[in-house]
Amino acid sequence: MAAATSSDRVLERLTRLHPKKIDLSLGRLDRLLAALGDPQDELPPVIHVAGTNGKGSTVATLRACLEAAGYRVHVYTSPHLVRFHERIRLAGNLIEEDRLLVLLEECERANGEAPITFFEITTAAAFLAFARLPADIVLLEVGLGGRLDATNVVRAPVVTAITPISLDHQAFLGDTIAAIAGEKAGILKPGIAGVIGPQPPEAAAVIETRAAAIGAPLHRWRREWRCDPIPSGMRYVGERWQLDLPRSSLPGGHQIANAGTALACLERLSGFALDPGALSQGLQTTDWPARLQRLHRGPLAEALPAGTELWLDGGHNPGAGAVLAEFAAGWRDRSALFLVVGMLNTKNASGFLAPLAPHARALYGVTIPGEQNALPAEEIVAAARSVGIAAEIAASVEAAVAAISGEIAQLTTPARVLICGSLHLAGVVLGDNG
Repeated sequence: MAAATSSDRVLERLTRLHPKKIDLSLGRLDRLLAALGDPQDELPPVIHVAGTNGKGSTVATLRACLEAAGYRVHVYTSPHLVRFHERIRLAGNLIEEDRLLVLLEECERANGEAPITFFEITTAAAFLAFARLPADIVLLEVGLGGRLDATNVVRAPVVTAITPISLDHQAFLGDTIAAIAGEKAGILKPGIAGVIGPQPPEAAAVIETRAAAIGAPLHRWRREWRCDPIPSGMRYVGERWQLDLPRSSLPGGHQIANAGTALACLERLSGFALDPGALSQGLQTTDWPARLQRLHRGPLAEALPAGTELWLDGGHNPGAGAVLAEFAAGWRDRSALFLVVGMLNTKNASGFLAPLAPHARALYGVTIPGEQNALPAEEIVAAARSVGIAAEIAASVEAAVAAISGEIAQLTTPARVLICGSLHLAGVVLGDNG
């Protein structure tokens, strides 16, 4: 893992400012931003993206296409996998340590000892960075929900987008798809185009009601735009564009809808020159780690028998489980699928694992190392068994892979290993095997 840096020490200090009562609100951040001169009002044009699943992939696709067209792009995403610096990308590059340290210390001084969450104060640092370095556009990923998320202090984005909504973060956002959709729909703005990816019917109804109430024009999947697979790649058809394009470099059929969401956002941009060549290049160069990422090297890959594929995915909710199951169903060689799963104790383990049950030969549950809110491995195993997956506890990811290697050695068919269940676990794995 990366050695601790000066910014790491500031970030650790900032966690101590967390309010005693955990709530979603914008008051703390509004106060801090005012003390910093309201940098959120000085940003280049903003595309604001919310959703449960796919928002990171959509942002990554937007970045790749815009950069292929020659634009300077600022990007804010969360969480990070290995280093905090991954969250802030300035005009094409991850933020440098020296710049990050200066910004964090400036925010720390402006905030004083007032309660503020880690995400709020680091979002303020990102806004300062974006306001001070010229760029053509900002891509802003919502952290949690939308309506009361720290990123929603940006009052006038040029486009908003909502990717597929699933059950997640119920303690903060509500226990139903409709309630969660109400929070996500809080990023819609009057008169600003809202691009909507595939949604469950109850989410779509809430989004449409909110849009009608505030006067936000919607551009919905399979209504105002569509993106479908074709033999040569995929076809995007919107209100202005009709394009045959290559498939995204990100694996999985669900990435067609995510790429389409990105294209629909780009179609709504005014003042940007985006030709099919740049869009094609962007789609083919999109990179988003720990989202169905094939690991070709590192100790884990080398510990598996020759010919065994090792995959990593940070998905952790029922919607992500369904996406992974769809991907597994597309493997035509009938290879055995072994799962290594670590999760947080705030997640619905059985809901995530149930879609994977028909495809998994066995599962090894691990407790995420160094994670305060890790779900114990025995609870993951119990959840797996409850949905019909043969499961055992493993002391670590390395121990799980070693056990799987022994099982694979007895097989006469190919095998795949999928490490999944948490972006926190994915970060640990990439830190050691990236």
